Amino acid sequence: MRAARDDKRSALFRETPFETCQRTLLGIAWALKPHRLGNLAPLARLWLASLVTSGRALPDAGVLTETSELAGIARDLSVPTLLAGYRRGLFPHGHLGAPKWLSPAMRGVLDLNDFHISTRLRSKMRQGRYTITFDRDFEAVITACAGRRPGQWHLTWIGPRIMHAYAQAFDEGHVHSFEVWNQNGDLAGGGYGVATGGVFVIESQFFRESNASKIGFSVLAWHLAKWGFAMCDNKWLTATTAQMGFHEMPRAEYLRRLSALGHEPVRPGRWEAEAGCQAVADWRPGGSDA
Repeated sequence: MRAARDDKRSALFRETPFETCQRTLLGIAWALKPHRLGNLAPLARLWLASLVTSGRALPDAGVLTETSELAGIARDLSVPTLLAGYRRGLFPHGHLGAPKWLSPAMRGVLDLNDFHISTRLRSKMRQGRYTITFDRDFEAVITACAGRRPGQWHLTWIGPRIMHAYAQAFDEGHVHSFEVWNQNGDLAGGGYGVATGGVFVIESQFFRESNASKIGFSVLAWHLAKWGFAMCDNKWLTATTAQMGFHEMPRAEYLRRLSALGHEPVRPGRWEAEAGCQAVADWRPGGSDA
């Protein structure tokens, strides 16, 4: 069974030489945009420092300046190091070369009691068109998250190395996926993230049908709140997440909250959904009337 799983992952996570070249060239173009040129000198210093230390020592996000988010080079993505990074407010990211440890100056976070489900989305959830599952097909979800997005350049940080690293963390019960299935049994949307203490860190989401990922995340949020999680971290605030109740939190405050919410697993092992779209459509987080 394990061999079959590994074979499936090797096939799904493989990049052709053309895809590798394309990702590299787009990564270079992304790094050379005028507003990012200032990152090149600090990145070079971190790269040289990582050669001396073998890149295995985790950086301290607490010493970063107010405007910096680049903390170090993530040469080691083993499960223990990956989890230790998240406990320090770090995560691996990067479109070019080795992944970098990042810790944004402002984090896009959600206190689950403040989660907002729009009236329109509640109506769609009550139609019963989708079934939500957890941890059923992680490989399909991360592959879709790494895939092409309509109308966008194929620029992704989710390369084969990242995919294998999170797959290993998934096997150990620290990474979780949510899947949104339509009435034909096709995967219409989903996402995955990392559970660390009472915080769930969203890594990526995708959708193939309008609102599918929003519906899936709403069901996930209901479960996170029920299971005892306190906060969801989207890393950066976006217009979409702001509409759902996310707000910006300064890094220093985020690190304090992260420490206060502990590091012991709140919900260890594989997850299973306990409620569907129609039940969650009636959820009023924090007793609000949203």
